[in-house]
Amino acid sequence: METKGHLVVLGYGDVGKSLVKVLRDGPFRFVVVDSNEKVFEYADFEHIVGNGADEEVLISAGVKTSSFVFVALNDDTNVIFATLIARSLNPDSTIVARANSVRSIDKIYKAGADYVGSLSIVAGQMLAKMTASCVGKSCRMDEDIMLYEGIEIEIHHVEKGSSMDKKSIGTMDLENKIGCTIVAIEREGLAMIDLTKKTLIRAGDVIAVVGSSKQISEFKEKYIK
Repeated sequence: METKGHLVVLGYGDVGKSLVKVLRDGPFRFVVVDSNEKVFEYADFEHIVGNGADEEVLISAGVKTSSFVFVALNDDTNVIFATLIARSLNPDSTIVARANSVRSIDKIYKAGADYVGSLSIVAGQMLAKMTASCVGKSCRMDEDIMLYEGIEIEIHHVEKGSSMDKKSIGTMDLENKIGCTIVAIEREGLAMIDLTKKTLIRAGDVIAVVGSSKQISEFKEKYIK
């Protein structure tokens, strides 16, 4: 019989690894689920290889008796399904979920999440705050913030003549070419966070880029002069 109150982490990517680093120093039992067996190669904690949006996998992880479920999957469809299943299995558990797109936030809440976090919203808030603080002043817009171990948001100004000018996010394809992502744009004082592949970057924009230190360095080397 399993002790009620353990924690379940769905997804062992950057966000999941950050959670585990914190949980390892705490007194609570936790179980990590990821479909990629390779990520657990050196893991010395309790884990299960499987799809975090699969009911049988969630049952095996003990979601029925868990106190917290952290949904940190990379695909929002899976986040929604995992949240829905976890809530069905355990109405009393607290579910904290990651939204990869702001368009999914409402759906994730409707699926049963208690709290939903989004990098895009964080980046948008940063841009809006920085823009407001720079009104009427001369200020440097290239700033950065550490989100968690190894992952950063950096803010960059798109200069006139930049190779990014008039390029769509889809055409740039930063996620596949470098691994980083543009998650927000400030344009004429307004922060845009609901971006699509068709969204155009323009000279004068201030963009928020999320990625590892190495990915952002590669991005700056290629696009920021």
